[in-house]
Amino acid sequence: MAVTFDTLKFVENLMKSGFSEEQAKGLSEALKDAQDAGMDEVATKGDLKELKAEIISDIVKWVAAMLVAQAAVIAALVRLFGLK
Repeated sequence: MAVTFDTLKFVENLMKSGFSEEQAKGLSEALKDAQDAGMDEVATKGDLKELKAEIISDIVKWVAAMLVAQAAVIAALVRLFGLK
């Protein structure tokens, strides 16, 4: 995933604020490097869709297991107390 970063405009704005050209370019490079390094940590829409599907699948499995357990408990109670 690419993020657009206008380094020239950034440098120009810093220079207008009193930074030297060398300082502005150095800060611009540092910010760009930090952005590039953090991009592998960014989740995409596809990642989120995959995670959502995985969570839903886990919930369905958990609910199904609980329904089976509930049915077993009810069957055991019916046999124990002889209810018809």
